[in-house]
Amino acid sequence: MSLPQPTPRRAVEFGRDALIVCESLVRIYQTGSIEVQALQGLDLVVESGEMVAVVGASGSGKSTLLSILAGIDAPTAGRARVDRWDLLAMSRADRVRYRRHTVGFVRQQSTSNLVPYLTARQMVDLPMTAARTPASTRRARAAELLEALGVADCADRRPAQMSGGQQMRVAVAVALANQPRVLLADEPTGELDTATSAEVFGALRDVNRQLGVTVVVVTHDPEVSGKVERTVAIRDGRTSSEVLRRAATGADGDVRVVAEEYAVMDRAGRVQVPREYREALALTRRVRLALEADHVAIRPDLAEPA
Repeated sequence: MSLPQPTPRRAVEFGRDALIVCESLVRIYQTGSIEVQALQGLDLVVESGEMVAVVGASGSGKSTLLSILAGIDAPTAGRARVDRWDLLAMSRADRVRYRRHTVGFVRQQSTSNLVPYLTARQMVDLPMTAARTPASTRRARAAELLEALGVADCADRRPAQMSGGQQMRVAVAVALANQPRVLLADEPTGELDTATSAEVFGALRDVNRQLGVTVVVVTHDPEVSGKVERTVAIRDGRTSSEVLRRAATGADGDVRVVAEEYAVMDRAGRVQVPREYREALALTRRVRLALEADHVAIRPDLAEPA
């Protein structure tokens, strides 16, 4: 009599319950006869309600990632999902609906976000008009957003009559007009002074906490990346590390923010070892791995010829 065979356990889908999922994401640009790999198998998961900062050197792939999530660019290969949308399988009509209702996008240059001859109220109204929202709803929504972002007094002003910080906050209001689930911001404080940057970042944080919008910010500003609970670093087209921040109470009763940095292991098991570690131990082409009781050791290959 044969015994019943155990049912094979199905693998849990990567990022199954997350709002944003990128798995082995690849984006290749063709420039003449030259191929440029902007993303080289990037993995990323963002949960609903998170506020995440994405950092990396110029050319690391972070702006390409944001353009893909915004529906402006399309991946070459891999998997990318935001909410119910498969970003590799959208038709042109799907892409319009996605950009109109699921994501809001704020660019670094305020001139790219705003229409110079429209007032703030008219600019917030514009995407709702395109979505055929009733006029009474549009008026109430525009007033609510401008008030929430601290620029209600700019409702009847055009961009040239606003400060840089006011322009950026109006741009955020425009991006939120159709109540998207995700707000994407590409260097929103890059052209602002320190004080104004803090104001704009505070507005983004309020949007995240009070309106429940998931926020992904690409930034070079350490002041911005240091104020979110999670910072994701991209290097050479892949996620390389994450910094997680949490509040902890010390022995003296004071509450401090504790930051811990983690290397990110992708779906293929690859980990990017920081350059300073590689140089300190002369880790080059080959390394030795050893499985210890509670960790994996990485050692230089001493037998490798110089």
